[in-house]
Amino acid sequence: MRTAVNDGSVVARRNLIKIKRVPDLLVFTTLQPIMFVLLFAYVFGGAIDAEGGGAAYREFLIAGIFAQTVVFGATITGAALADDIKKGIIDRFRSLPMSGSAVLVGRTFADVVNNVLVLVVMGLTGLLVGWRIRTSVPEALLGFFLLLLFAYAISWLMAWIGMLVPTPEVVNNAAFIVIFPLTFVANTFVPLDSLPGPLKTFAEWNPVSAVTQAARDNFGNPDPNPLAPEPTSWALQNPELYTVLWAGVFLLIFVPLATWQYRRSASR
Repeated sequence: MRTAVNDGSVVARRNLIKIKRVPDLLVFTTLQPIMFVLLFAYVFGGAIDAEGGGAAYREFLIAGIFAQTVVFGATITGAALADDIKKGIIDRFRSLPMSGSAVLVGRTFADVVNNVLVLVVMGLTGLLVGWRIRTSVPEALLGFFLLLLFAYAISWLMAWIGMLVPTPEVVNNAAFIVIFPLTFVANTFVPLDSLPGPLKTFAEWNPVSAVTQAARDNFGNPDPNPLAPEPTSWALQNPELYTVLWAGVFLLIFVPLATWQYRRSASR
């Protein structure tokens, strides 16, 4: 375990240095979350304001954008691994005296650091458009931790996908099919009471809804509709626990699967 952690830290450093030496990666990593915050706050927020929803929608919105962005950011893991396999870098790693899981540990940890940067940028942008944290520092930190934990678990799913498909472009397309419905059929951008029956049921038990609700609760952000009913599903009544349970399920399933697929992919 110690060897895997030590070797993984070296691989993570390599991935972070790559971001530093390729400025385009850093620019798009920081500009994309700014664009999301401004776009949704002023496009969707403008529509809500026009209907009398007020500025509360912007506070409601930011946690949803946080969740969507870190989950979409997990696709970097899959695309980067597919690119390394395509270029033969993984085979070079296999020739070195290092732990077999170090590449995956380093890759996923580097993406946690990337997500921290994204959340900082998005948080500062959110403050500019009117978002506020209305709880204590420990509660706010718990909200950010749950977002990062869930994104880390998703990154192992993306790592597995990245080693199943032949190119980074296919990773993005495959990930889009999985992630798009999860992030949009949820409470990320609209309250669940606005959804029709079947979609509402799916959204109530959607893990993205849970991590979004957990973040909102810990940030103290209100529902834009003060008369909206309280959530009735167990998942949204216990969003922190439900988020941790889903993160644990993803890690239990996809850490072994990704490690196994790494050995097969690297030996092709």
